[in-house]
Amino acid sequence: MVMPSVDIFQSALRKAKRVLPTKGIANVAKRERNRGAKQLDALMKELAVPLRGYIENFPKRIYLHPYERSLIELTFGAGNYEESLSKKEAEERLTEGLEKLQEIFKCEGQAIDDLLYIAKTLRAMPVVDLEMPTLCLVGAPNVGKSSLVRLLSTGKPEVCNYPFTTRGILMGHITLDYQHFQVTDTPGLLKRCDEDRNNLEKLTLAVLSHLPTAILYVHDLSGQCGMSPSDQFMIYKEISERFGNHLWLDVISKCDLLKESPVVFITEDREVDHLELANYRKIGPEGALRVSVKNEDGIDKLKKKVHELLMSQMERIKSKRIQDNIEVLR
Repeated sequence: MVMPSVDIFQSALRKAKRVLPTKGIANVAKRERNRGAKQLDALMKELAVPLRGYIENFPKRIYLHPYERSLIELTFGAGNYEESLSKKEAEERLTEGLEKLQEIFKCEGQAIDDLLYIAKTLRAMPVVDLEMPTLCLVGAPNVGKSSLVRLLSTGKPEVCNYPFTTRGILMGHITLDYQHFQVTDTPGLLKRCDEDRNNLEKLTLAVLSHLPTAILYVHDLSGQCGMSPSDQFMIYKEISERFGNHLWLDVISKCDLLKESPVVFITEDREVDHLELANYRKIGPEGALRVSVKNEDGIDKLKKKVHELLMSQMERIKSKRIQDNIEVLR
């Protein structure tokens, strides 16, 4: 646990003031100098011990999993995590007198408070088993990913609030044939280049890049999510090309709202020469499952497909682990 900087200093000051001079010093002046030196030494130790503990116990960035490094950088900004630790190291080495020490500590104490914020934020982040197969729901905002996570997960999914948003990310678990899997809802993706993406979208890409995920891509052709089918198609093509090495399952949500004729937004061309896009507007990607959380249409088939997908993902993870062990032994 990280204490606020003012609490660290006040606690150290109280303990230092209780230190008595060495017994047997008859001269009053020498006795007071002895007490002052011992109290200053005690104060330095009381300040240094917790700070040293923070330095030693906070994980070093180079030892973190790539996903965890990405999560920390997107949460706190590049370099801020290490900067708080380095400021704290500087405070640990303060060697000046009591008044000067107090002045410096108060000025630089913000680094400890920053570290307190970091510690609280890290504790609130979802704990992800990096070796467990994970079903990652991907798609545009409001296409129904969260509803599917709740439906597929056993028990109530954990809602983990990331600090850079008021929106939560759902992390749940699936138990199938006594085997445990993870399922997560990622923030929605918008039609734009990586340079313009916000931290929410970058988190989605970090999950896909660094975790052993099978992708359940969710499409909404009903017109209810706020994004046109054409824009969803463009995002889908980008992600499928970028992460085509992942195991993949396409799902069309809200099928109870679909109409016979495809939904066309006012911003879209009603007549398109792109055959694949035209088919996407009508039926979605080839082989996609149609489901409705409201009516539970297609849910049983979806659960069966998800089970098959995660079992295949488990075999991938086992094969990779064996290959990694072979590489280590070479």
